[in-house]
Amino acid sequence: MSIKITGNVDEKEAQVYVEYLQNKYNRKLESLDVKADGEFVDLNYEFEHVNFDRIRRITGYLVGTMDHWNNAKAAEERDRVKHGLDGCECCGMEHI
Repeated sequence: MSIKITGNVDEKEAQVYVEYLQNKYNRKLESLDVKADGEFVDLNYEFEHVNFDRIRRITGYLVGTMDHWNNAKAAEERDRVKHGLDGCECCGMEHI
């Protein structure tokens, strides 16, 4: 993790900001930029990338990948109506 300090902030105070942000968001910081101007402190930060698996609810089951499905179940998923962000056929509006 990289920490950049601008202004009158010591390392101990910067570490308090790191701990605060990581505890508040329950994520690890990748970088922190601390800018102090008198009594005001501006924190700019980025968190480390978090990998996640896509989970879908298909026919009553929560699944991550479909690579272990048989042909019938895969065909059922393939034939489902897909709802996208291009707008629906009924009214042309985007439904989310």
